[in-house]
Amino acid sequence: MTDAELLRFYSSGAESERLQRGVAQLEAARTRKFLQQLLPAAPARVIDVGGGTGAYAFWLAERGYTVHLLDPVPQLIDAARVNNQNAAKPLATIVVGDALALPYEDASADALLLLGPLYHLTAQSERSAALAEARRVLRPSGVLFAGAITRWAGALYGLTRGLYAQRGFQEQVATTVETGQNENPAGLSGGFTTAYYHRPEELSEEVASAGFTETTVHGLEGPACLLTDFDARWNDPEQRRVLEWSADAFGDEPSLLGASAHLLAIARAPREETRS
Repeated sequence: MTDAELLRFYSSGAESERLQRGVAQLEAARTRKFLQQLLPAAPARVIDVGGGTGAYAFWLAERGYTVHLLDPVPQLIDAARVNNQNAAKPLATIVVGDALALPYEDASADALLLLGPLYHLTAQSERSAALAEARRVLRPSGVLFAGAITRWAGALYGLTRGLYAQRGFQEQVATTVETGQNENPAGLSGGFTTAYYHRPEELSEEVASAGFTETTVHGLEGPACLLTDFDARWNDPEQRRVLEWSADAFGDEPSLLGASAHLLAIARAPREETRS
């Protein structure tokens, strides 16, 4: 994805409130659950790389963490700074920056969130560089949370939403499933933007190849991402309980990882004696 395309897509506001709508609400709830379970105790230092306007960053700051937010889109950072002025527990720093060149010292963070950059870095060399930077700034045994889009996300979304009626959608999906490279030059509905879609085992291999240990990969939404009436179910307390249970029960089943729209890799930086 080019810098110009990235800025154009996110400056449009298309993603600014995504985690508050549809099945992304389950994605957010399950991500926060993993963060609560695996982050070191507050006030540990957390760096949120590609964190947008701070959906996770402010949530963590409210829980006592020392949070540094970085994103490449100036408009999103401007919005985060406005939010920070009114926050009961503000973020430590908010900067425009690049996942490939983090402005943080070596071994200076207890945890690092990389919840968006990997799918916007369409070349493997760039993803490897971003993971290497994450490893560099993490302290020994520091924890990484790296997000990805599943290889079949667009194909399954289109199937349940009737998007294959659009001319060219099937061909676009077929290319993405084969290569992982998602492009939408015609601006088809539901086609997202330029991005890389991972196979679960591929995400695990990329993280491990960057020197991380104890790597696990989780499906965030599970099969619930296929539901077309998700909002109605989510707004019903009992059905929400079932949706959250199903994500926990099925989201981590290896044979069903591809049914989730988003993956979350969790890993640790190596211990001091094994760092290179």
